[in-house]
Amino acid sequence: MLDTKDYTYRVSAAGRVNLIGEHVDYCGGKVMPCALGLKNTVYVRPNGTDLLNLAWTDLPDKVTLDLNNLRNYRTLKHAKYHAGCAAFWREAGHRVVGCDLLMDCTVPFGSGLSSSAAIEVSTIVALAVAAGEPYDPVEVALVAQRAEHEYAGVNCGIMDQFASANGRAGHAILLDCNTLAHEFIPVALGDCVLVIADCKKPHSLVGSKYNERRAEVETALGMLQKHLPGITCLADVKPYELEEYRKVLPPVIHRRAKHVVEECERVRLAAEAMRKGTMSKFGELLTASHRSLSALYEVTGRELDALAEAAQDHRGCLGSRMTGAGFGGCTVSLVRREEEEDFKAWVSERYHAKTGYTAEFYPAELADGITVEKL
Repeated sequence: MLDTKDYTYRVSAAGRVNLIGEHVDYCGGKVMPCALGLKNTVYVRPNGTDLLNLAWTDLPDKVTLDLNNLRNYRTLKHAKYHAGCAAFWREAGHRVVGCDLLMDCTVPFGSGLSSSAAIEVSTIVALAVAAGEPYDPVEVALVAQRAEHEYAGVNCGIMDQFASANGRAGHAILLDCNTLAHEFIPVALGDCVLVIADCKKPHSLVGSKYNERRAEVETALGMLQKHLPGITCLADVKPYELEEYRKVLPPVIHRRAKHVVEECERVRLAAEAMRKGTMSKFGELLTASHRSLSALYEVTGRELDALAEAAQDHRGCLGSRMTGAGFGGCTVSLVRREEEEDFKAWVSERYHAKTGYTAEFYPAELADGITVEKL
């Protein structure tokens, strides 16, 4: 049991599952993430010094950061996220005071459910409340994204941090990653449930091809802008325009762009299906998204493909896709409620037989993004 009696606040930020709209957030597209009940929680108390003292409930590490030296902690294994958040929050004009921070994370690491975003967002909000300052969740997300870029070395889009900071229980966020305009769509699944399955293959975005994919779509954008000068991001390109100019793109670059352009259309259709409650259509779009991520964007891999295919083959599954950056991590499946337990057993057996890995299933509770409690 955690000994938290001497702390002042409990601050939590959510992990997220992205229902659809993968690898389009950094291309200016729309996405549909939901904040999860899996969270990073920070217990915080001001300590009257110029030091941040960090501790974790599941790690023996204890780290002290000097508030006057925050730019020099990029090489730390765990605390670099907190150092980056503190540095950039202060650079954004906010007061940061010395405090003790105890971290407790229930978002599985390496699962593709955005543990890093939950850590970043909860750290910034904890620093804000410790200093007695108000905070704007959108600004929190933007500062957290900067920490991910400059301290963790992942050139991510805004989706993960935005969902973690702005999520609303029972809703998906339809987020325009180009403008940050967003709306909340009730997740009304009728007789279906969402099932999140982890392929349990460890992944690292920094060591993967994530940054390579971003470079490829930026190449596609630059080449297409020579013929379509009005576009500002790849999400502006219409499917017929991409087809018209496909010959100006090398084959690999065309495949990456084709995924982005078609995935943006799938998000539009998925939002429409969710509003109408047509779950069969929503499920079809999930499966189509996975196939595109596998064949065109090539970010799934053997394990995620095996997990999604096992899910898609079950009679109670309306659709399944990888969620997150890929190269390991999770799938999200739309499953008829009465078939949920049989679905899990089916997927577990077939996935293990094909890969040797044992899948793990996580609750798909859709929760608020940030919560703050005075202790």
